[in-house]
Amino acid sequence: MSAVVHGYPSTMQDDYQLTMGSLIRQSVRSFPDTEIVHRNSKGEWGRTTYKENFDRIERAAAALAKLGVRIGDRVGVMDWNSLRHYELYWAVPAIGAVFTQLNLRLGEEDLLYVLDDTAASVVIVDETLVPMIQGIATKAQHVKTWVILSDGEIEHSLPNAVYYEDLLAEAEPLPEWPNISETSAFAAGYTTGTTGRPKGVFYSHRSQFLHAYGFVNGLSVTPFDVVMPITPMFHVLTWGTIQATVLAGAKLVLPGQFSADTLGEITGAITEEGVTVTNGVPAIFSPMLEVLKSTGVKDLTGLRLLCGGTEPPLSMITGYKETFNAEVVHAYGATETSPLVAVNRITPTMREHLSEEELEAYGSKQGRVPVNVDMKIVDGVGNEVPADGETTGEMLIKGPWITASYHGMSESEMADKFVDGYWRSGDVATMDRNAFVKITDRLKDVIKSGGEWISSIDMENAMVGHPKVVQAAVVGLEHPKWDERPFMLLVLQEGQDITKDEVHEHLLKRFAKWQLPEQFQVVDEIPATSVGKIDKKVIRSEYQDLYK
Repeated sequence: MSAVVHGYPSTMQDDYQLTMGSLIRQSVRSFPDTEIVHRNSKGEWGRTTYKENFDRIERAAAALAKLGVRIGDRVGVMDWNSLRHYELYWAVPAIGAVFTQLNLRLGEEDLLYVLDDTAASVVIVDETLVPMIQGIATKAQHVKTWVILSDGEIEHSLPNAVYYEDLLAEAEPLPEWPNISETSAFAAGYTTGTTGRPKGVFYSHRSQFLHAYGFVNGLSVTPFDVVMPITPMFHVLTWGTIQATVLAGAKLVLPGQFSADTLGEITGAITEEGVTVTNGVPAIFSPMLEVLKSTGVKDLTGLRLLCGGTEPPLSMITGYKETFNAEVVHAYGATETSPLVAVNRITPTMREHLSEEELEAYGSKQGRVPVNVDMKIVDGVGNEVPADGETTGEMLIKGPWITASYHGMSESEMADKFVDGYWRSGDVATMDRNAFVKITDRLKDVIKSGGEWISSIDMENAMVGHPKVVQAAVVGLEHPKWDERPFMLLVLQEGQDITKDEVHEHLLKRFAKWQLPEQFQVVDEIPATSVGKIDKKVIRSEYQDLYK
């Protein structure tokens, strides 16, 4: 990485710190009456405003300070997409502490590892999640106080536990917010540990302030928007949605606890509250499309569905567009990148010069790299490949909201994860002349057959285009002659079955005959990670001897 060169001094207030504290205070000042609509654990909806809720934020900050939380301490938070969770997004950094996301989908061992790795001294947990956490509470050696988020007392076995609402009732608003440096850690997030222990990423105030601007720019968020985060608030800060919403002064809708089975309970908020921006993965947006169709709604013009995790099926993209005039916005990111690295929004010039067919093809790409992110695609020896939309290589990324290291890891442990200041994504991709990237596979998931590569992601997306198929997963299994051969799991529409000939006939539209899987299996459910991605490690392990 080249050294920083200092030019002639500016006259600007360059020591003004970009922090979460200044963001929330100034937004409350500028947008005091903007609404926050929220749903509690009982499924009841309520309303407040930026200004009304700010009093609770300041009391929560003061209460944490009274518990002994100091600048730099880590405070764990385990909750759904709730109003209290929103308050803690601001109350914890208000006193200079680190808002530590606890992913409730991690196993007990990994969750305990995160608590120990961060040395969290206070952990705040929703009442519905207490049974999940109390099994490891006595093993969490650094936790001094447990704080329960509830409307009243509950049965529990957490040691030294207090109630959040009691703390707020006894607290006075924070008298003064510390002028914390913008390079201090604001929040901590952990990878989901699919390959070893979760890895810690500590986001700075500055990184999240700038990331919020990137989100607002990428999704064109304004005070006229209504934002509902569906991605869990415990996962990569729900992709920066909360900070971006507050920065823009937009109305916020917090759907509380929900699952794919209870989508109907929150889908109504999209129409009733006029939601225009939301985020999630295809596993949520696909069934949501069917729920919306069943309501009789005809027009959702202006709705942007930021979709990540895995590539959205073309049928889902066109389904939202043709049925509701809503836009599925494909995006790319990771825990290490805050997460937005690319957002798929077509430019006016592209719309003017590309055919409808070409524009439709762009829908499968992860999107255009924003101005504040530096990315290059390199081959196996580190040379940058041409931006021709065809030549593949590994994506290397750096920028103001990209991590430069992992918490607590030595240089030797990170040697293969960073190069020349770039984070190694492990994703195989192309980039075209418009700076749009297309992920073709993970380095670890690309299928190496007879010296050639087969994209598992492309095959999955092609198969999901079959009218009988709901979901597809493709992995490479060890083969005695060809090194690896593709194997496919399929989830079908209810009441359907499918033959090998049908699978091959469908795939031959995009793949050569030698690339087709010899075998596939129809299953009720495809193994998934804690954040809803296909868990290919589990699939490979379960079917490892199939081709031997």
